[in-house]
Amino acid sequence: MALTGLEIFKQLPQTNCKDCAFPTCLAFAVALASGKVTPEKCPHLSASARAMLTTAFAPPMALIKIGPPGQELVIGNETVLFRHEKRFEHAPGLAVLIKDNLPVAEITTKISYLSSVVFKRLGENYGLDLLALENCSGEPANFKKMVAVAIEKSNLPLILMSENPEAMAAVLSMAAQRKPLIYSAQSTNYQEMTGLAQKYNLPLAVKGKGLDELAALVEKITALGHEQLVLDTGARETSQVLFEQTQLRRLALNRFKPFGYPTIAFALDKDPIQSVVKAGVFLIKYAGIVVLTSDHPADLLSLITLRLNIYSDPQKPMAVESKIYPVGNPGKDAPVVITTNFSLTYYCVANDFEASRIPGYIIPVDTDGASVLTSWAAGKLTAEKISEALQNSGIAERVTHRKVIIPGGVAMLSKRLTGLSGWEVLVGPRESSGIPSFLKREWVP
Repeated sequence: MALTGLEIFKQLPQTNCKDCAFPTCLAFAVALASGKVTPEKCPHLSASARAMLTTAFAPPMALIKIGPPGQELVIGNETVLFRHEKRFEHAPGLAVLIKDNLPVAEITTKISYLSSVVFKRLGENYGLDLLALENCSGEPANFKKMVAVAIEKSNLPLILMSENPEAMAAVLSMAAQRKPLIYSAQSTNYQEMTGLAQKYNLPLAVKGKGLDELAALVEKITALGHEQLVLDTGARETSQVLFEQTQLRRLALNRFKPFGYPTIAFALDKDPIQSVVKAGVFLIKYAGIVVLTSDHPADLLSLITLRLNIYSDPQKPMAVESKIYPVGNPGKDAPVVITTNFSLTYYCVANDFEASRIPGYIIPVDTDGASVLTSWAAGKLTAEKISEALQNSGIAERVTHRKVIIPGGVAMLSKRLTGLSGWEVLVGPRESSGIPSFLKREWVP
């Protein structure tokens, strides 16, 4: 049960010292109860109170890192069942399965290809997060050859999949520095697999046959002293995976400790469309890692786009930095276009500006990630803010003219903006799709 503000207040020093930046200890207690601050904000907590509050407010799901520092996939630490309650903390990783019964040349080509697939979305680069390497041949030598290729040809974090502790030990001797996920500890091998995970300090996937066996296995493994875990219920039918993933999340949020870890799900289907559909279901509810068979760029892009939509903060619009963005190779007489820093608005403007084939500059005004009309209605896109952006961005040093194009939806700002900035204001189209024809028709430096 979550602590109330009054219960937290009883644990505080009650001096109202204001060192936490709150006027009273009670105000701090209420903020802590609502999740707005952490216990560390109070520097005067007793050791016992700090331990109690830290435990009480620790995320119900452990944080797990896979891969070397700087390239690691981070999953877990989730705190809600539904995104609108707060937000989802860490986006699940996408992995493509590669089997060691393929010819080495084919494995090499596949790994090199998967490591090079990159998509640019909203100004960021996205691609595959992991390679899942399966010892399906049962031969340790084949497994070792495939892992050696992955180490040489890819920087992606690895999932090493084998039920054979000897095969796993053989590849870990050369791959442990890459901090892979060991898959998997089961009822027949959990002691050996846990020993390997502890030896190299690696995350370990635990696979059960249903929720009851999984909980029992987790308790046995944590009793051995290892708590870097990722959970697999063993289900493969989509409806059963969906049910069990939901149960795992519910029970984790209710502080059922054996399920307080991120999960892995497998969307393995010979039909790539079915594989992608299953993967989409598991991304939404509630896998920490999704392993799929399809490796076509269109399939991966659809899943990455879905993940971006789900794992954005619903309380924080996606925004770009407010600065000058050149389009093409603009010169001193290039047009200057104003927009807002809402990502979707900016990239629509940028794409349509590029379509005009006229080089220029875009200045997105900081509107806290709101669109043009929304930010104008909220008083966040004003003549004063546009004038400030023109003055502080340094655009005056890049162009010799003093003409600026503003969105047609805020034409009412043009007169005041001219007076404040000294720039001649041109009212552009209401929709960014009209930018190419507008520039070709109206732009004269």
